[in-house]
Amino acid sequence: SIARRAMVERGLLPEFSPAAMAELARVQAAATDQRTGIRDLTGLLWASIDNDDSRDLDQLTVAESHADGSVTILVAIADVDALVTKESALDIHAKHNTTSVYTSGGIFPMLPEKLSTDLTSLGEGQDRLAIVVEMAVAEDGAILSSTLFRALVHNHAKLAYNNIAAWLAGEVPAPEPVRALSGLDAQLRLQDQVAQRLKARRHEEGALSLETIEPRAVFEGEVLTNLKVEQKNRAKELIEDFMIAANQATASYLKGKGMPSFRRILRSPERWQRIVEVAARWGE
Repeated sequence: SIARRAMVERGLLPEFSPAAMAELARVQAAATDQRTGIRDLTGLLWASIDNDDSRDLDQLTVAESHADGSVTILVAIADVDALVTKESALDIHAKHNTTSVYTSGGIFPMLPEKLSTDLTSLGEGQDRLAIVVEMAVAEDGAILSSTLFRALVHNHAKLAYNNIAAWLAGEVPAPEPVRALSGLDAQLRLQDQVAQRLKARRHEEGALSLETIEPRAVFEGEVLTNLKVEQKNRAKELIEDFMIAANQATASYLKGKGMPSFRRILRSPERWQRIVEVAARWGE
């Protein structure tokens, strides 16, 4: 009740309109059309890494190494537009809220769960349409080239952040999905290596690491019993590093096509020069 009231107080829509629900009722299957320009990439070893209980899987990743040491990274983003048409009632709701809203009392999804956790979700064992961001990454972490295109993809394994992070750190054996799928072990290790390269390159160019506490509410029935802090780990950082690179590639793609896009500019802090001087005293 508190969450719903907070949504309304902030001008957000906690419920879908009757028109949106009527549109939803007419959607009966996922979009898997093979129109011109849509590539069939279902044969690549795509996998998702997300929270243990996530059903709204919106990204898949895969990597291909080359003889010159470079690696092609492909990030597939769920193509929701394949089922939600522009200016439809569902689109208008999504445009109003602009995002899914996560509260301790529940999640208010940007799109109905029939879409977000099923028909547009990149679920394990499913063929789904996606927007693919393709990036060639050099050995030093520089992006050599990038492009975007539509494709049909297939999630071969649903993986969880915590298990994959512990395995990459050498703390536990490979999770069962990694052992079961030939080549996935090497695939994930390659992705982890490239993610580390991307991060190192960003920091060489002046990126800062800013971490915020992300508490998760724990309930027993209707009673809030605890707050647990979600810790960063290597698997989360892998996806984070790929998504930062994908966002940069998308911005470049839009600019190259002459399309306007919003940017958030983070300017230097007001006392930045003083910060530099203090850091220099300590050899930093």
